[in-house]
Parts: sequence; structure tokens; C-alpha cells
Amino acid sequence: MAGHASREIDSKTLWGGKVSPFSTSYGKLMMWFFLVSDALTFSGLLIAYGFTRHSFQGSWPIGEETFDSLPFLGHGYPLIYVALMTFILIVSSVTMVLAVEAGHRMDRKGVTKWMIATIIGGFFFVASQAWEWSHFIHGTEFGKVELTDDSQAIVKGHWGDVKNFTVTVDGDHHKKGAVITMKQEDIQHTYRHAVAEGHLHNGMITLHDGSIARVNKEANHEMMLIVKESGGEYSKGDKIKDHKKATKMYEDVVNSGDAGRVIYGANLEENEYGPQQYGQFFFFITGFHGFHVFSGVMFNIIILLAVLRGLYHKRGHYEMIEKTGLYWHFVDLVWVFVFTFFYLV
Repeated sequence: MAGHASREIDSKTLWGGKVSPFSTSYGKLMMWFFLVSDALTFSGLLIAYGFTRHSFQGSWPIGEETFDSLPFLGHGYPLIYVALMTFILIVSSVTMVLAVEAGHRMDRKGVTKWMIATIIGGFFFVASQAWEWSHFIHGTEFGKVELTDDSQAIVKGHWGDVKNFTVTVDGDHHKKGAVITMKQEDIQHTYRHAVAEGHLHNGMITLHDGSIARVNKEANHEMMLIVKESGGEYSKGDKIKDHKKATKMYEDVVNSGDAGRVIYGANLEENEYGPQQYGQFFFFITGFHGFHVFSGVMFNIIILLAVLRGLYHKRGHYEMIEKTGLYWHFVDLVWVFVFTFFYLV
């Protein structure tokens, strides 16, 4: 039977170790290994989130209802700010590509310019994510309320500011007749804390020194209740759109003096927007991604300083920009999936 003779490979063609068998550097290869392992980590987290959401029997938060605020403009802008964050991050990926391309041409000024633009975009994203976290933790003005039939509802509408407190019963520090004024942020915090702890009853608030004061507050407008958890009378998905009825139902809860019937914001134990697991996954996954972006910004700053010193120009190549670019494109791509899971579906 005819056979095939083996062909000998000369020593120049045969790979004998010590060097990379591929036309890529050791640094790039190790970066790809790291990115693949990191991709598996993010995949596991997002799969766990998807499984938890799919198996949850109650109402899961809706992105456009939870994230509807803009800095300095308030509520009523669903997903606008997070869309802006995403756009800026994608643009920063484009500027990184331009920095790599300038490096291929040994254009030091071009690398510097586009690296600075990438760093600015990264800082904007990290700062925006910090603001989103702050808003998520602080919650809405109205909070989530437990109605008289034990159903739970979120509230939509225009909040009337708390003007001041007029003391009606003496306390350790405040005397009868005193008008207590604070910054709007501080007075609203005091009001929210009193509602959550059951220290507000029939429009009268019990302050920390034991004094009792009347709350002078502007009326809320265009209120609507959206039921998220069914109770005796209302079912999940019901909407109480009549302003007068919704206002009365909400104020009956707020002024009941019962602690725990109104939940503001989110932490690892309770969540205005939905189940406890939602807040836990949100903090961990978005925080983990935010740490990656922050780390990428720090790496880019270090490399930019080396570019300004002319280090890579002296070496004759800007490969370090390419390796950092791989990492930066990775965190941009991961955000597309995080954005989809938490904000769109």
C-alpha cells in the first residue's frame, strides 16, 4: 500500500519556542487572555441577573420609569441621561481608535490629542455613573407606597416643595411658634425621614428634639399611582390616574404615622424600584463596570504622560496605545450589554 513520506521542516521554519508563534507581541497576547477571562466574569454576572429576573414572580423595575431624571432638570426624561452617557463612551472608543491610528503614523501630537479626548470621555462617564448611583440611592420625591389594601404602588407627578415647619408643641430646642427653615435639600431629607419612620401624622411632624410642627408644603400636581404588587383591591398594572383620588390615597399613607409604608431609594436591603435582588445586581454589576472604566482612565493618563515625555517615540512604536485600546474597547462593549440588560429590557 502506498504511503506518504513525511516532509522534514527546516530549522528556520520549525517553531522551537522562546518566541511567539504568532505575528503578535507577548503583551498583546496576554491582554487578549485577560479580556477573555474578564468577558467570562461579566457573562456570568449578566446570566445570573437574567436568570433571577426570569424566575421572579413579581413586578420587575422598568428602565424608563426608574431612570427618568436629568441633572438640574428633574424628572420626566426617561433614559435620556443614560443614553447620553452611552453615546459619550462610544465616542471615546472612536477617539481611542484615532489615537491608535496616529500611533501607526508616528504622529505624537495626534496621539496626544486623541488620548486627551478619550480621557475626558472616560471621566464624563464615571462622573455620570456616580450621579446615577446617587439618584438611584436617594430615590424619587414620592417613594414607593403601601396602600391600604396592602398593594404597593409607585407614584408619578410633580412634587410640591416643603417650605418650612411651624412649631406647635415645644421641644428641647424649638419653641412654640418658631418657623424652621432650611435648605430645600435638608428640609426634604427631614420630611422624607419622618415619613419613612412614621413621624408624620395628619400633617404634623415630630422633630428630633421632641417638638411637633406643622408642615407647610406646596400641593403636588398631576399625581398618578401605578400598582406594582397586587393587594386586596388593586392588581399589578392598575393605574389610578384621577389626580384627586391618587392624591388622597397617597397622602393617607404619608400622614398615617405608620413606619415602613413608604420606601425611598434603594440600598442592599430595600428598594423603592422593585425587589431587593434588583438593587443588589445593579450596584454590583454597574459598580464592577464603573471600576473597569475608572481603571482604564487611570491607565490612559499614565500612558499619556509617557507619550508627552516622548517615551514611545524613542522606542519607534506606539504599541502600548494599542494594548490599552483593546482594554478600552472591551469596557465599551461590555457597557452595551449592561445598558441593554438594565435599562432596555
